Amino acid sequence: MKPYTVIAAIAILIIGSASAGRFATAATLQQDPPGKAPYDANCKKCHGAIGVAPKSMKTKFPKIATFNAEFFEHRSADSVVTILTKGKGQDMKSFKDKLSHAEMVAVAAYIRAFGKPK
Repeated sequence: MKPYTVIAAIAILIIGSASAGRFATAATLQQDPPGKAPYDANCKKCHGAIGVAPKSMKTKFPKIATFNAEFFEHRSADSVVTILTKGKGQDMKSFKDKLSHAEMVAVAAYIRAFGKPK
């Protein structure tokens, strides 16, 4: 075997191993749903990590929504986007200047998962 053939074979093995490791790592990482980051940044403080408002927020805003199956029986994803866009009453402010329409749609889909049985 010629020396440059051996070097080429070793290089192919090294590159192949590195690429396989990178792909295996990427396959094992789970990505967050698209609506999680905007929810965490804008909604979680008031509505809680899983759609249940903390006691302090329930005290301050007694009508605050809990994102459960009952909530979603009467609301579509579009109605959630409308509330995010326009706000609701004095307590729920509009997020039209903070979230894009696509982010609002993603948040609506993300919180819908809170109302599904696990």
